[in-house]
Amino acid sequence: MQIHLETERLIIREIELSDVDDMFEMDSDPEVRKYIDQSPNQKKEEITDVINFIRKQYEENGIGRWAVIDKKTQEMLGWCGLKFYREPLNGLVNIYEHGYRFKQKHWGKGYATESSKAILDWGFKNLNTEIIYAITHLENKASIHVLTKLGFELKEVFQYDENLECNWFELKKEDWKDFNQTL
Repeated sequence: MQIHLETERLIIREIELSDVDDMFEMDSDPEVRKYIDQSPNQKKEEITDVINFIRKQYEENGIGRWAVIDKKTQEMLGWCGLKFYREPLNGLVNIYEHGYRFKQKHWGKGYATESSKAILDWGFKNLNTEIIYAITHLENKASIHVLTKLGFELKEVFQYDENLECNWFELKKEDWKDFNQTL
């Protein structure tokens, strides 16, 4: 399934190998990686591996993280999308988790919210799921703000791994329908 969504300002499409420079700009920035349990990427080859991993998810699951492109400039601003977890995440399997990451220079411009609205709407209409989950670092106030603005409900704090606790959010399809009608 080839993904192509559009919003007022954005095009959302599959991440391609040609996105390596934009992905490297984003993922080599320590501030972008501050709340992620990984250090900044140092080499473009690492980004190529990430893109290949994401593309494999498209093949295996039909979805993954997608490139968010500015309609006017054609620049890749970051990514946003749904990831399917077959392995346990907070004790659950076969779930969809929503996430996003943007270049620092594009923070605070509403791109995470705008792209998320389109993707969540697509997800609830096209995937056989009643709930979409999201996780954030406990201190990532900007991400917490975006998720609550989208209608996600904070359910608990969970142990992501032995060194990291995270917030666990969920958004039910029925709540999205109600929320989406007020947009």
